[in-house]
Amino acid sequence: MPQATPPGPPPSDPTDPPPGARTAPAAVAAADRGSTRIADRVVAKIAAQAAREELAGSSGAPPHATVTVHHDIARVRVGVELDYPSDLAAQCAAVRSRVVRRVEEYANMSVPEVDINIEQLHSTHTRTGVGRDRQLR
Repeated sequence: MPQATPPGPPPSDPTDPPPGARTAPAAVAAADRGSTRIADRVVAKIAAQAAREELAGSSGAPPHATVTVHHDIARVRVGVELDYPSDLAAQCAAVRSRVVRRVEEYANMSVPEVDINIEQLHSTHTRTGVGRDRQLR
């Protein structure tokens, strides 16, 4: 004669989690989990820091940057003050190169355009104080 099953819930499997316990969600593909967005101001700080590193030892105010980001493409504008006389084109090229490398490395963005605005030149004469005591007569 077959045995009758007692009324109530079926016996639990020892591998089942206890009632009320959280279960791990099913694995979700990386592309379906969401996205990471880096704010324009963060990319601008990366660019300004890169310019500051490249111009270390230069007199004047520290560089500042503004950035426009569209998808994963950043267009950067950096304002700098440079010493004069010096090779301005070479300094701008070095700043441009470092900004591109840093933004690509840290923010994983393409940087097709970096505009460098030379806002002020600092002469070696004004830095050393030569000519400051001249009086107009």
